[in-house]
Amino acid sequence: MNATIENEVVERIVPKILTKEQIEFFIEEGYLVVENLINNDELQELKDDIIDFARGKYPSKSIEGISEGMSPDEVLKEILCIHQSHFLSPVSKKYVEHPKICGALSQIVAGHLPHWDGSVKCCQSMLFVKSPGLPGQSWHQDEIYIPTRDRSLTGAWIAIDDATVENGTLWVIPKSHKKGYLYPQKENTNNEDFDYTQESYGFDSSEEIPVEVPAGSVVFFNGYLLHRSAKNRSQNYRRVLVNHYLNAYSLLPWNKEEGQSVANSDIRRIVPVAGIDPYAWKGVIGDGKDVSLRSYQK
Repeated sequence: MNATIENEVVERIVPKILTKEQIEFFIEEGYLVVENLINNDELQELKDDIIDFARGKYPSKSIEGISEGMSPDEVLKEILCIHQSHFLSPVSKKYVEHPKICGALSQIVAGHLPHWDGSVKCCQSMLFVKSPGLPGQSWHQDEIYIPTRDRSLTGAWIAIDDATVENGTLWVIPKSHKKGYLYPQKENTNNEDFDYTQESYGFDSSEEIPVEVPAGSVVFFNGYLLHRSAKNRSQNYRRVLVNHYLNAYSLLPWNKEEGQSVANSDIRRIVPVAGIDPYAWKGVIGDGKDVSLRSYQK
């Protein structure tokens, strides 16, 4: 992958790894599984990095509060998810920019748009630890939390462990992204199986399917796709690094500054990963100073 030159339009060349059939499946179904994208050495690197977080290798106010006097294993049992892990960890940043993953993204993120040139940027990383007994997340659509202008939001869900129904893998409703409709949300009352985040409702979930995948697989899914995960009822971890990407031409109106119109709002805390960054002239906001922690506490 080519290096980034700040404020300059640079093309990032990534390998095109998907077939025409895979691209069409993603556009039609809203998700795609690609096995063996991450090798065993890379998986071990990701596992080791999770321990590094727990041991305090990356100074973080979010984790300091629960890590004091606790062993790494004890800390991991309390952590459900580390948001924006790539802010602090060069390992997480490496997999945000992983050439094969970004190559696939350059073919599908805005594959539904006729004139898209394959340019992609990353806006978020989420490192899920999900030790035995920890809950999943109820039905939701990622686009609710990360709005795009062109329905291009795409998650890349890297399975660090084998993901099974027993340990709380993803469940999806195929084709639920196609209308581009954001379902309403309500408070989740099932805290036995799911965390405290809100639950989407108003749809038929009878066609849901589990997405069970071996470690090293990457599950790509559209931001409008209804999906959930369940409680880890196994004795093993279900570790996942999921990164979120969008068309580099889409503004990112995550929030807006005072006096700024919604139409021009564009959060530039992003990582260009494929093609060009057409808004390079705006500059890029540096990585944040801390991660955000989602713990088991309700």
